[in-house]
Amino acid sequence: MAEETAVHRTLDCIGLYCPEPLFQTREAIDSVEVGEVLEVFADDPAAEEDLTRFAKRTGHEVMSVEHDGDQLRVLMRRKK
Repeated sequence: MAEETAVHRTLDCIGLYCPEPLFQTREAIDSVEVGEVLEVFADDPAAEEDLTRFAKRTGHEVMSVEHDGDQLRVLMRRKK
């Protein structure tokens, strides 16, 4: 049975377009403790690439990326 990941903060970026989801994610990841998980919802077509590139560049972990129609759900763990 898959264990549900504990989410420490949820960020709703539905209806926001580049670069706003990236800016808000950058701010939000700094608001959680190292090891905690940020959940981001977005519907901007560029959000998946922007957020995964941001995580890689800053050393955070993208735990999952899920698509539900046009909506994207990203779970990102703060690593430092």
